[in-house]
Amino acid sequence: MKKSGGLFAALLLAAAAQAEVPRVLPGKSACERMVRRLPNVTAPLCEASRLVESGARSVNGTPIYLRDIGAEHAKLRVLVTGAIHGDELSAASVALHWIQLAAQEQVRMPQEVHWRFVPVLNPDGLLAQPPTRTNAHGVDLNRNFPTPDWERDAASYWQQRTHKDPRRWPGPKPLSEPESRFLHEQMQSFRPHLIVAIHAPYGVLDFDGPSVPPSRLGRLYLDQVGIFPGSLGNYGGVHKGVPVVTIELPHALRTPLDAEMRQMWLDLLRWTAAKIPGDPR
Repeated sequence: MKKSGGLFAALLLAAAAQAEVPRVLPGKSACERMVRRLPNVTAPLCEASRLVESGARSVNGTPIYLRDIGAEHAKLRVLVTGAIHGDELSAASVALHWIQLAAQEQVRMPQEVHWRFVPVLNPDGLLAQPPTRTNAHGVDLNRNFPTPDWERDAASYWQQRTHKDPRRWPGPKPLSEPESRFLHEQMQSFRPHLIVAIHAPYGVLDFDGPSVPPSRLGRLYLDQVGIFPGSLGNYGGVHKGVPVVTIELPHALRTPLDAEMRQMWLDLLRWTAAKIPGDPR
């Protein structure tokens, strides 16, 4: 997408004015930085998630953390992501609660599952004052994936459908951002059979890609809302053939009740066991 110097500068200034994004604080753990921001997350719960640095960093140099649960040789691999939009705080919280549930192994699956959780894909947006949908470059990371004809479609959609909304700027080119590149690399190296993307605040369940979608997870019912240029659902589900379950929680600033988060998790496990085959045995 071509962009005049004036428009590009204006967008960067708007992003800077919208939020002051702190640089990484040396010696601060992931939980020390996040726990004060996240609803329904205590320090013990966050520490118990045992997040480790992935090796990738955000625009501002913030580590992107992950947690693997399950055997590396498992035939079924599931990638769970949260907070690709930094102002969807509840998405990161639910991912951390699900790490705890996954570690407890409450439900026996037909085959072993290797879970990979990335609770916060957009740490700079989440840590900004106030939190922002976009990353530190002002890019909507969920419009930055290399869908076919991205240069034509993403620019047109942003200009005509969003009226150049800076919160939805897809960036200067696909995978221009370190955070979207990290997730793209995860898709190539981890090779998930299923991607679960946790968002907020529309209170529905969306699905893209092959397989039969889940009809509900907890109180969230299937309501497929369409695809967008550069979105993860469009890229992963439609063009790469990896099923993408998109969970839209009802609220961005508070989580569902603990019992509801657990029910959503159990429903996800049952659907995954029935509909996602994994590698051949």
